[in-house]
Amino acid sequence: MKKICFMGECMVELRPVEPQKLNQSFAGDVYNSAVYLTRCFAHVSAAMLTAVGSDRLSNEMVTRFKQDDLDTSYVFQHQTRSTGLYLIETDETGERSFTYWRSESAAKQIMSFITQAQIDSLSDLDQFVFSGISIAIIEAGDREAFWQFLNTLKSKGVQIVFDPNYRARLWKNESEAVINFDRAFELCDVTLAGVEDLTSLYGVHTSEEVLSLCQKHDIGEIIVKDGPSSVISWFDNECLEHAITPVTNVVDTTSAGDAFNGVYLGARLSGSTISDAISLAAKAAGIVIQHPGAIVPKGLVEKAIS
Repeated sequence: MKKICFMGECMVELRPVEPQKLNQSFAGDVYNSAVYLTRCFAHVSAAMLTAVGSDRLSNEMVTRFKQDDLDTSYVFQHQTRSTGLYLIETDETGERSFTYWRSESAAKQIMSFITQAQIDSLSDLDQFVFSGISIAIIEAGDREAFWQFLNTLKSKGVQIVFDPNYRARLWKNESEAVINFDRAFELCDVTLAGVEDLTSLYGVHTSEEVLSLCQKHDIGEIIVKDGPSSVISWFDNECLEHAITPVTNVVDTTSAGDAFNGVYLGARLSGSTISDAISLAAKAAGIVIQHPGAIVPKGLVEKAIS
């Protein structure tokens, strides 16, 4: 069985469903990807590496992880901090805006839980996945330990996957973000890059420019996503453009990229070609944006890609 671990933050999600009523669920970029992967590829073992609190919502979150068939061996509970929370609102076109409460999130201190025993256990993974958000939330003083941790996993033969999600409010400034993104690009074996995330940081505006940026870091497998437009891939010294059928009934774009990533990685770990994996991933993203919230009802994505 192939093994993959996703490192990052899962949060409490609040979403208006009618006036003065909110729906509460759980979501977060790498968590969303992990859920869609396990739903579609049951033969791939997916774990979460994160820290949560010891409060009721944190306990409910860990229970949800287990219900999602995620390995919780690397989910740690902080005794004084809690989980982050956000409110998501969407406009008439499905574009979303967020309000966050995460300054005391337990996930910020994840590196304090990483021991040699955890590193040894994680060294038998096939892939380790983190995002730009995963880096941003780590306490600044702990980031060097994080890079050393990644270097160790890579030296053990674990394939490193980087999703360069960029959220400006999580960084002191753009320069700090670029320094850390550059280190991530240098270390990763696979990147799943979105044009929009990298425009403000690197001044790139097209898929071709993003591909060129990633190629400078000698990344072996590069996937460049440009919203509803085509996807470009680079693998084995071959560049391919993959046509995507746009979705017209857009309800909520939340988690579209996360679903794409989870299904793409699951397909690749299952032996699919780049083209087939992108086709499945695009179908998954197309289903997700037609429903509200980050995690759509079980069965919808699985049926679409079967």
